[in-house]
Amino acid sequence: MGGASDVGMPVDAEQAWRDLQRIRVPQERVYDEFEHTVSGGRRMTYGTAALMWVFLAGVGMDLPQWGVGLFMAAYAGLLGLLVVMSSRRSRMRLHHTRCPGRMWAAFGAAAVLVGGTIVLADHLTESLEPIYAGPLQATAAVTVYVLSLGPANRWAADSVRRGGEPAADEEAGR
Repeated sequence: MGGASDVGMPVDAEQAWRDLQRIRVPQERVYDEFEHTVSGGRRMTYGTAALMWVFLAGVGMDLPQWGVGLFMAAYAGLLGLLVVMSSRRSRMRLHHTRCPGRMWAAFGAAAVLVGGTIVLADHLTESLEPIYAGPLQATAAVTVYVLSLGPANRWAADSVRRGGEPAADEEAGR
């Protein structure tokens, strides 16, 4: 029956501890889920890569200024839609997880790497017709993006995993 009469009842501390351990989500599983959430999965990676390829190939076609603006607005809208759809499927909500410096470093390094690839590919394909140069530049940039995304995500998520180890060690010492 619950209520005020249960206040004086003795509690078996060992049974309470076992119950807590049984229902508690192990910290390792939380970090694994975080790492999976950071990567976004294959659908997000290839969806973003395909969208990036279409955008870069289209912009490389020497469009008029209004066409580039329209293309950029469409790209930003579709990328935003892809992010919203991906975040709705995410099962994990970590309210106290902050973005560590490694995540910002990985994001910045990827931006520099992909941007540098675009500039280099533009320079190398200058003599080609825009119909050929645009897809070549897009292919080079998307290839660099896809090849660098996995290692960068693992490196960034590893910092969150390692950031939680001292807390787990302190808890075990109690």
